Amino acid sequence: MKDETRVVVAGRDPHSNYGIVNPPVYHASTVLFPTLAALRAGTGIDPNQVVYGRNGTPTIFALQDAFCELEGGDLAVACASGKAAIVTVLMAYLQAGDHILITDSAYQPTRTFTLGVLERFGVEASFYDPRLGADVANLIRPNTRVVYVESPGSITFEVQDIPAIAKAAHDHGAIVVADNTWAGGYFCKPHTLGADVVLQAGTKYVVGHSDAMCGLVSAKAPHHEALRKTFVAMGNCIGPDDAYLAQRGIRTIAVRLQQHHGTGLMLARWLEGRAEVKSVLHPGLQSSPDHALWQRDFTGASGLFGALLHPVTETQLAAMLDDLELFGMGWSWGGYESLLVPVDPAAVRTATTWGEDGQLLRIHAGLEDAGDLIAELDAAFSRLNAAA
Repeated sequence: MKDETRVVVAGRDPHSNYGIVNPPVYHASTVLFPTLAALRAGTGIDPNQVVYGRNGTPTIFALQDAFCELEGGDLAVACASGKAAIVTVLMAYLQAGDHILITDSAYQPTRTFTLGVLERFGVEASFYDPRLGADVANLIRPNTRVVYVESPGSITFEVQDIPAIAKAAHDHGAIVVADNTWAGGYFCKPHTLGADVVLQAGTKYVVGHSDAMCGLVSAKAPHHEALRKTFVAMGNCIGPDDAYLAQRGIRTIAVRLQQHHGTGLMLARWLEGRAEVKSVLHPGLQSSPDHALWQRDFTGASGLFGALLHPVTETQLAAMLDDLELFGMGWSWGGYESLLVPVDPAAVRTATTWGEDGQLLRIHAGLEDAGDLIAELDAAFSRLNAAA
């Protein structure tokens, strides 16, 4: 079954819901049992057993089943946000005395939770160059339990050699956790590349409309129990309405991501020709140092990428950004709308040095007409230059 079909049919069972096409929304806390035996059998560990609203309802199970099929895992859990998914995974597989290796390009909340919370409980974290590949083996310690990848990183967009990293991790008894938010579970399948656990901020491309919070985790069979038990213990559940919006979003993720792919590449290629732009950070471009890896492991690109400008003043930057109409300024991406924000990669680097003196812009190409977006960027550059 092709992914275009899979995302339409996975997690749906209309004939169990009176023929209704979409799984209905169950608002639930208390669940009643008809007999004492049934009550005693309700453990809450069975991933499809309805025992209490916090542990899952048919609405949430539909989302989890669809995500599991999309990513190619064996079990999935749906959390209240992308960060909640990260927290659940790290708590599931780490304990006091353990060590975790995290790519230096990771989503900042991953870094802040690890350093701000896990280290207080005796878990040591080290960050590594995202382009290290098989040489990550030189950083693995006897107590390294998790190697964390994010490919590409959501600020500087390095593509990681997940198969090489996974082999090194598995040779030393560590598991591989992959953040697959950029590809939406559609353009890349980290499980097939060697990842044991795959997570996403479903808030982004799964939901797709910037109106719900969602975190999703898919695990292969050997890692089911730890994930499910931690998920239940932490009470990290998604709300029923957000779960409904996320599973509805999955139905159209194929067509939306194809549009993001095309528009993002058009904008990236146009920006490469601008005198104000020092470089464009997009693995789909032939100029990217990671283009060959991206071609090997990905079937497309999402709408998120970066553009490094030559040095500008704050006045020039404000002139460029303050009067945008189609591009919004906001700390997210993956929705139907285009976004553009200035970011500082140097502020979150510890294992590698950013070393660039220009201003990096993070751009999300939405579903608007590409020509309209280019026209707005052209006008924005004119304002930037006039403010020099």
